[in-house]
Amino acid sequence: MEAFNHRVNTYIDSWMGPRDPRVRGWLLLDNYIPTFAFTVMYLLVVWMGPKYMKNRQPYSCRALLVPYNLGLTLLSLYMFYELVMSVYQGGYNFFCQNTHSGGEADNRMMNVLWWYYFSKLIEFMDTFFFILRKNNHQITFLHVYHHATMLNIWWFVMNWVPCGHSYFGATFNSFIHVLMYSYYGLSAVPALRPYLWWKKYITQGQLVQFVLTMFQTSCAVVWPCGFPMGWLYFQITYMITLILLFTNFYIKTYKRHAGSRKTDYSNGSINGHTNGVASNEKVKYRKPRAD
Repeated sequence: MEAFNHRVNTYIDSWMGPRDPRVRGWLLLDNYIPTFAFTVMYLLVVWMGPKYMKNRQPYSCRALLVPYNLGLTLLSLYMFYELVMSVYQGGYNFFCQNTHSGGEADNRMMNVLWWYYFSKLIEFMDTFFFILRKNNHQITFLHVYHHATMLNIWWFVMNWVPCGHSYFGATFNSFIHVLMYSYYGLSAVPALRPYLWWKKYITQGQLVQFVLTMFQTSCAVVWPCGFPMGWLYFQITYMITLILLFTNFYIKTYKRHAGSRKTDYSNGSINGHTNGVASNEKVKYRKPRAD
């Protein structure tokens, strides 16, 4: 395995260029094999899990879903705070920020972005909860595409551009996830459900996030500062795919069926997947979430 890892790393280095030495030795970053293996296992569970559960009763998962959602809320809040403070400390430029121009703030940024990368592995649990609860209609192409790609993309980000202009999308996404996971955590309390009004606006916020991230990335193309141009073009392309997929999801969820379905506070749709806490038996229909 060590020899195989070495060959893979050598090939990636020849393709991508030298890695950022500041993250050498960090958990899961030195070799791509673990990240790739986690992704393959995730896709295998997505494929085989529903088959395994086909003739079995769904699990409630209530005891796990509440701390899971609240835990991710707190992690997202921590990441958002650290990202904002790193940007402020380093005087990051919105239009373009190189990876070696923020001083100590770059080190702070790299540390929190590692947690952001690692959170994408934790979020695989979203899909596993669907499978255990037999919410297979929630496992859409958008859901699987977004989860599977983000972990891999951020492995590459952490190895080559772990700070600088990479900050914006992660900052905005962390803020959106505070709202999203807090919604599903709070929905576990029946008395609070009538007051949880922000579900629809989370999907709108995600679309705003993708558009602004694409705009901010494009600024570094127009006004370059030494940030690798290849990464900028890749991110713009990826943002376009997310805008198209999330827009299609939003239209199907909120426009075509407006007024025809009641709000499901505990298992509603935000971004292609649902991990609320209502029992599977009590809700006949739940719109898919996409993140």
